Amino acid sequence: MNKVFTIIKREYLTRVRKKSFIIMTILAPLLMASLVVVMPLMMMSGDKDHKKIAVVEEITTDYINVIPDTKDEDFVYLPGTDINDIIKSFDTLGYYGVLFISPRALTSPILYSKSQPDIGLLDHISGSMEKEIEKNKLKEYNIENLDSILKQIRTRVNPVTNLVDEAGVTTETSTGIAMALAYIGGFLMYLLVFMFGAQVMRGVIEEKTSRVVEVIVSSVKPAQLMLGKIIGIALVGLTQFMIWIFLTIATVAIVKTTILEKTNMTEMTQNITKSVMEQNQGQVPADIKVAEVSPQMAEFSKILDNAMNQNWLLIITAFIFYFVTGYLLYASVFAAIGSAVDNETETQQFMLPVTIPIILALMVAMGTMQNPGSAIAFWFSIIPLTSPIVMMARIPFGVPAWQIILSMSIMVITFIAFVWMAAKVYRTGILMYGKKTSWKEIWKWLRYAG
Repeated sequence: MNKVFTIIKREYLTRVRKKSFIIMTILAPLLMASLVVVMPLMMMSGDKDHKKIAVVEEITTDYINVIPDTKDEDFVYLPGTDINDIIKSFDTLGYYGVLFISPRALTSPILYSKSQPDIGLLDHISGSMEKEIEKNKLKEYNIENLDSILKQIRTRVNPVTNLVDEAGVTTETSTGIAMALAYIGGFLMYLLVFMFGAQVMRGVIEEKTSRVVEVIVSSVKPAQLMLGKIIGIALVGLTQFMIWIFLTIATVAIVKTTILEKTNMTEMTQNITKSVMEQNQGQVPADIKVAEVSPQMAEFSKILDNAMNQNWLLIITAFIFYFVTGYLLYASVFAAIGSAVDNETETQQFMLPVTIPIILALMVAMGTMQNPGSAIAFWFSIIPLTSPIVMMARIPFGVPAWQIILSMSIMVITFIAFVWMAAKVYRTGILMYGKKTSWKEIWKWLRYAG
């Protein structure tokens, strides 16, 4: 075992001292923080190009001023204009696009533009048109004071989700946060398992082609060499992951103390609740302007609080377990492939059967965010070749304990079997040169006794 520990130490120290390891370890949390924090703040900042959109209505003028201006778009109505004439020159007239409304196709207005419009603009147009069409349909019933009635009954509903544990304690959560964690967890698992597994394969090929392995196996068994290499790189991955966790926690703490507390989010949230209650009683609170200082920041604060309410102990523990077992499973296969070839080009014929389950698992994980309790999501979170990725996508939505235990138990048994089979291939292939290996040849190596 001392020899194995020596190999583990060598593999670990060689990689953690590389500049690429240090750079990626520091940059990865910063990039993640930019996605989680900076991007939403940029979207809320409203720094968008102001657009002027011409609105041309065919035949009638029933929909003039139906679509209101926003802070980013002005809608200019041009009654009596021929759509065919303005399409040819709208950009030279200073318009971003032309919206054509026809009574023959009210539910399908056409927006002509030189570039693909953003989804927010399309949602604003469709929402405004839908309200007007519905109002016109209601007018056919000759309802008195229809406009005032519609204003009074207009209501917006924002469902709040609360999880109830076995003790009956409720915790406010967010489906959006769960979906984000499912995506990040599944994709990160896919990336790390594939990236570090490929490192094992490249390391084996380099040692084999340079003939260094012939010197090493003279003092250590091939199986010990393979195991030491796999475990050493696994520890590199765990080190990187743990540093990411600490840096992420520090980033969240800094954001909470420097941004959210300075804007007095607690007071703002209380004022929002108070203002809503007083408005229901017909009163206008004196401090309502405080609550309106930054509703975007209040929403961001709520998102952050919901994120902190996730079961992080289970998520982190499961991620470490599935990373270790999933990595050991795939790394053993990558090590066997590396030992069976003489150069990286020859690995292509063996890589397809290995990468298909990983890619398939990632695809299922993306679909799992829509239906985490489906049969396909369940089975793919149990099958060992796909469970590391799919189970990490399911856990944020809540998975029964027996399913996690079953998945983990099968995963342990499977990776032990894969390591054992890979060791049999490795001990034979690592010293073979100049012969093109096939799947049939590898099957023979697996059946060798001893």
